[in-house]
Amino acid sequence: MLKVENLSCGYRGRKVVQDISFTLSEGQKLAILGPNGCGKTTLLRGLMGILPSEGGLELEGRDLRAMTVRERSRVMAMLTQMTFASFSYSVMETVLMGRYPHMGGGFFPRPNAKDRQAAEEQLKKMELWEEREKAVTELSGGQLQRVMLARTFTQSPKIILLDEPTNHLDLKFQVELVEALDQWVREPGRAAVGVFHDLDLALSFADTALLMDKGRAVYMGKADELDIAELSRVFGIDVPGYMRASRLRWEGLER
Repeated sequence: MLKVENLSCGYRGRKVVQDISFTLSEGQKLAILGPNGCGKTTLLRGLMGILPSEGGLELEGRDLRAMTVRERSRVMAMLTQMTFASFSYSVMETVLMGRYPHMGGGFFPRPNAKDRQAAEEQLKKMELWEEREKAVTELSGGQLQRVMLARTFTQSPKIILLDEPTNHLDLKFQVELVEALDQWVREPGRAAVGVFHDLDLALSFADTALLMDKGRAVYMGKADELDIAELSRVFGIDVPGYMRASRLRWEGLER
């Protein structure tokens, strides 16, 4: 589906990500892990074609960088960390923006019945139907992130790229978001790539993991075969000790 071969990208001529290679297959969920500053978000931007890059980047045999922005947006969507909204569009209008790559020509294409149906379906799934006429500037951070996820699903891409998708979400919706992504990926011809800081959430989401350190891949393979010692080295903490302490804190609360 997506073939990445020795991909390097960065900013102003400086390579932040170097020689990353992996293949993303249909139905696959890849978690990108690593400490702050290791290049996770830069890699996502390189995959999306937002940043200039070197190396191979092909979706179903076609170079993504040779596609127009509209063409790329029909096959790939990116959900970033969203902390505020600058314009007072309604929730419905915002979710409908996800259909823009599929709308007819013209500078201001109008959504048709199919576009509105797709938006309505996702608003209901995200439990946002009652807020559809509300301005996004009136929403909490968590509600806004749910709106952006609904817009991403409404875009109907083949691959979704997620940069800290659970940012600003409460525990209930974190679980629901992972479940929604899992269900979405089960449809034919879809896959997802997500950047996560929460290891538990990442491993509950992903079947495959890419561990990065200083812009390079130090592990690429099955998520449940990640080496704990390597995780500890990359993150600079005792990962097993942290996980044990976390479990003990929860056990104390349960008492």
